[in-house]
Amino acid sequence: MSAVTATTINAAGMEFRELNDRIAQNAEKDLVLRDVLGQRFLAAGRKSGGLEIHGVPGNALGAYLNGAEITVRGNAQDATGDTMNAGRVIIHGSSGDATGYAMRGGEIYIKGRVGHRAGIHMKAYKTNIPHLVVGGGAGSFLGEYQAGGVILLLGLGCENEFPVGYYCGTGMHGGKIYIRTAHPPKGLPPHVRFRPADGEDSAVIRPLVKRWCALFGVPEDDIYTQPFQVLEPDTEGADVQHYTANR
Repeated sequence: MSAVTATTINAAGMEFRELNDRIAQNAEKDLVLRDVLGQRFLAAGRKSGGLEIHGVPGNALGAYLNGAEITVRGNAQDATGDTMNAGRVIIHGSSGDATGYAMRGGEIYIKGRVGHRAGIHMKAYKTNIPHLVVGGGAGSFLGEYQAGGVILLLGLGCENEFPVGYYCGTGMHGGKIYIRTAHPPKGLPPHVRFRPADGEDSAVIRPLVKRWCALFGVPEDDIYTQPFQVLEPDTEGADVQHYTANR
């Protein structure tokens, strides 16, 4: 997106409905939003164009996103990319709880951390595979009830500990979580298995690392200083239905 040709909207003091109306009125244009402070549902369902946000967008940024690209020059709040179908969200800071909630397509790239329950209920359908790539660590319940898609956690800044809180992959029954770490996990549920990444996994990991590094200006060599591990459902080792039903 070219900031030179984009339309600028100053969101200072603007109520979220008014701001979303302004965004909808410019559905075919690239937009720059300035002085954003907590307005929620920004760019919900947006199909095209670019949206550059300066400030802190509120909950459900890019909910049901359907092809547009959103760039946040700072942090985002909870439920970023809620049920998004396609498109890309790039956050040059951290994101709150439930980032990528029920995400079913598209990509989310985050330079910093995510809160609890990131990637909850992620799913995939045929070639529509969502990707959530996080530069830092994550809170508890990462990938809770994950049914598909890919979560890649780089754990930068967390090299001295396991970069995820407790109960990673609770209720997980599809998809994969890749975690850059040399440390054993803590508090894993019984129906998932944790193993070193192999060559097939590297074919997924490396392109995502390359894109994340290009977006945030980080040398790729800085990423490969620790090994990658894989968290995936163990459908033979535990009764997933029983475990999730009794959560």
